[in-house]
Amino acid sequence: MPLNLALMLDLLGVFFFAVSGSLLAARKGFDLVGSVLLGSLVGLGGGVVRDLVLNAGPPAAFSNPVYMLPPLLAAAVVYFLVGGVERVSRLVLTFDAGGLALFCITGTLKALDAGMNAAAALLLGVTTAVGGGILRDVTANRVPRVFDPQDLYAIPAFLGAGLATALWHLGWLNLATGTAAAVVVFVLRMLALKFKWHAPLAARSWASPRWRRR
Repeated sequence: MPLNLALMLDLLGVFFFAVSGSLLAARKGFDLVGSVLLGSLVGLGGGVVRDLVLNAGPPAAFSNPVYMLPPLLAAAVVYFLVGGVERVSRLVLTFDAGGLALFCITGTLKALDAGMNAAAALLLGVTTAVGGGILRDVTANRVPRVFDPQDLYAIPAFLGAGLATALWHLGWLNLATGTAAAVVVFVLRMLALKFKWHAPLAARSWASPRWRRR
């Protein structure tokens, strides 16, 4: 995938995640500075972890100033355009799903381009996708989505990273197929939210309703 296209997709993923962070900041009653910081944390956090693992020099978020534009834009969009709290709750999940879909693809591809094997690239792609969300939720004093037993968060990211890895090794990766893989992740994530899909609990004996979290 051309460098400019990979950068644009990465920035788009930063923007989607940053909007989810700024929306959560609005819901929590943070000020505008808190909105920018929380958006930056979720938008850039996963990519920083990815770049540190790849040991490819300073993370892109610190070496390329353009990465600061999406969080600033996201904070401005939320400040001027977002309405009621109930609507914010739905928007957080939607933009978070968009960021998850893009980052699991771009994170995997960056790892593959750096020479990592397929399994390592898949894991790093998932880490890129869920890392920022974990930082956002912990900072906002919420249980991270990836640990919510009543949600399906990491599995769509694993699917997207797996598709990206397969397409890359088959030589079929291009804008159309990469976009299609991201769409699959986004749709799966939204369907999981709509129909309340979730993975089996860690202990099968705890699967009875009396053990489930209310």
